[in-house]
Amino acid sequence: MAIDFSKRPARPSGLSDGVEGRLSSWCRRRAPGLLNVVTLARQGVVRPMLPDKLLRILLAWRRWGITPPLGYAVGAVRHPDRPAIIDERGALSYAEVEQRTTRLAHSLRERGLDRDTRVGILCRNHHGMVETIVACAKVGVDVALLNTGLSPHQVATVVAEQNVGLLIVDSEFTEHITAVGETEVVLAWTEGTTGHATLEHLIGSAPARPLPRPPRHHRVIVLTSGTTGSPKGARRPDPGGLSPAATVLSRMPLRSAERMLICAPLFHTWGFAGFQLGIVLGATLVLRRKFDPQQALAAIQRHRCTSVFAVPVMLRRITELPASVRSPYDCGSLRVIACSGSALPADLAKDIQQEFGPVLYNFYGSTEVSWASIATPKDLRQAPGTVGTPPPGTVLRLLGSDGRPVRTGETGRIFVANEMLFEGYTNGSGKDLHDGLMPTGDLGRFDSAGRLFVVGREDDMIVSGGENVYPKETEDVIASLPEVADVIVTGVDDEDFGQRLAAYVVTREGSTLDADTLRERVSSRLSKFARPRDVVFLDQLPRNATGKVVPRELPDSTGSGGVS
Repeated sequence: MAIDFSKRPARPSGLSDGVEGRLSSWCRRRAPGLLNVVTLARQGVVRPMLPDKLLRILLAWRRWGITPPLGYAVGAVRHPDRPAIIDERGALSYAEVEQRTTRLAHSLRERGLDRDTRVGILCRNHHGMVETIVACAKVGVDVALLNTGLSPHQVATVVAEQNVGLLIVDSEFTEHITAVGETEVVLAWTEGTTGHATLEHLIGSAPARPLPRPPRHHRVIVLTSGTTGSPKGARRPDPGGLSPAATVLSRMPLRSAERMLICAPLFHTWGFAGFQLGIVLGATLVLRRKFDPQQALAAIQRHRCTSVFAVPVMLRRITELPASVRSPYDCGSLRVIACSGSALPADLAKDIQQEFGPVLYNFYGSTEVSWASIATPKDLRQAPGTVGTPPPGTVLRLLGSDGRPVRTGETGRIFVANEMLFEGYTNGSGKDLHDGLMPTGDLGRFDSAGRLFVVGREDDMIVSGGENVYPKETEDVIASLPEVADVIVTGVDDEDFGQRLAAYVVTREGSTLDADTLRERVSSRLSKFARPRDVVFLDQLPRNATGKVVPRELPDSTGSGGVS
């Protein structure tokens, strides 16, 4: 795909690169708070405005605080006609979203929801999900974002555990609606006639008069992925101001009035992060209910999207499209491809940059710690497997078993401190802190340039023949083989060595790769104990709705002598 990078929009800042760089450097040393203002001004978030508009924004801030309703109230003042959301059913302006969410909030208040009752949202990416989140914030009611990949039984369990009194759900999830029993249901995205109330009915039948200030700030409950067990609800904190956005924007050059294609599910931490950043930037959110790689390219071209939020498996599916399918789409408007949610393989980082240019940013974090590090295009060009370095205001340490920092090149547990650490799980449990630092559950190492590399999960490390072995190292080497389309490596029990590695491999169409050939081709790049003893070929890996592999759904690698 040919891209003319000279046609990319210029920065909104009027400062030269040199002056801007010196100013940022001075602020970082002498006035960290001012650095946030400089960052937000550079990205066009903070700028002069008429006194009457400023007064209206201050009144909105007094009413809503730093919450989603403030973003749409500000947008309705500053750029009321700008599209706020574009999905398959059209566009809604900032003024329309502001009014529609006020009406929806009135309808929710009439249902008598109290502070102990939550609204559950089981929706794909569309305007109804966004409007529900904003309306609940206007009422002060907590929301629980449910994974669309959960089974009906799991949804029923989560609804009970999270004390969900009202479930907003897309009509396609008919089995899930039945499973929740007596819980009140309102349909968001509908197809044809329904037997339930709908969001459009609630919005259309309520007044648009101003709402009182909510009695409390609502909380958003994001479910953990549940790949190794039942999903847990994690309470996300309210940002104390715009500094969290400034922290991310200091590394990812997102700008005011972005057109953001959010491919990652909004119920996922990464998709929700894109939504939050979009509010700050006054962005247009381009949403599609289901991800399709060719439709994603078409959306980028049609809406001139400047940024994309996606998880690695989505980017992989785009690169796997035939060149004849990809090449007709003009994606020259893209300045940022923001990737997170699971490990970004080094070969995929190279493919994306070759296809789209130096626009890839790899964001490492979790539901619990929000962000830890960000890799820029320069980082990924120099070290494709890295997750980068911590942004300003973030502390990132690698600690050994003795609780002390490890040396460069050594593997340690990853600990993080920033202003957006989660507030604990809804079941009352949390994560133990170490000197104010929260563990991510991952293991990593620093290179000589201070870049972080994640080598695997703490509970993924195996001991084989007395050696510590990290499956991700083996996984990356196998993934680099041109015949391999997808792979996961995991540990299994072994009578002689304690544990051994099993590789589950999906090959590309037409490949004749077999287990012996695979082992032979990776042997020179891996230590003896890091070579996979078992190799299982599958048509596809079992992944959840956010693209993470679900290990418990993998077949037994020993079913046919360890190799299939």
